[in-house]
Amino acid sequence: MPLLNEPLPLPFFFTPGEYRIEQACTPWQQARCFSLRRQVFCQEQGIFKTDDRDEIDSHAIHLAASSCMFGHADEIIGTVRIHQPEPGLWWGSRLAVAKPYRRIGGLGGALIKLAVGTAKFHGAEIFLAHVQAPNRQLFESLDWRVQDSKTLHGVPHYLMQADLAAYAPIDGTAIRVLPAIKAAA
Repeated sequence: MPLLNEPLPLPFFFTPGEYRIEQACTPWQQARCFSLRRQVFCQEQGIFKTDDRDEIDSHAIHLAASSCMFGHADEIIGTVRIHQPEPGLWWGSRLAVAKPYRRIGGLGGALIKLAVGTAKFHGAEIFLAHVQAPNRQLFESLDWRVQDSKTLHGVPHYLMQADLAAYAPIDGTAIRVLPAIKAAA
């Protein structure tokens, strides 16, 4: 038993009790989504030099995955954006999950589910994404099919299409994800 003046031992890794995926409506959520994208696509992957933002960001719907502390969003740990360039046609892009949270099962899938479900609620007839080659299997497991392959920004991608029949429309309701830790590889 520790003495009163000794610090209590801390856990080696704290896992939040839940994660919430929702539309990034507040300025802090949007800023953290952009920051996470810079971290993943610029610093980690080196796809873009200093920033990955483009003209799509001004009219896209940005979705955010947050770790929660006592039921409140604490930190943005994942993001994706969706947009509709023409009626019925929707695109998803810039899917990113912070490196320490990639071992939490279900976060990427929940972001994809909310992206497609939100677009479907808004009348999507087709939902497409350019998916980096290593993520193909995840998307296929979520009822997406490869349409084509190409290199974008020097990185191999697949043009993939979601099977909209496999997704329910989502009207802006947040998705709650309970942690499921993947085994270390």
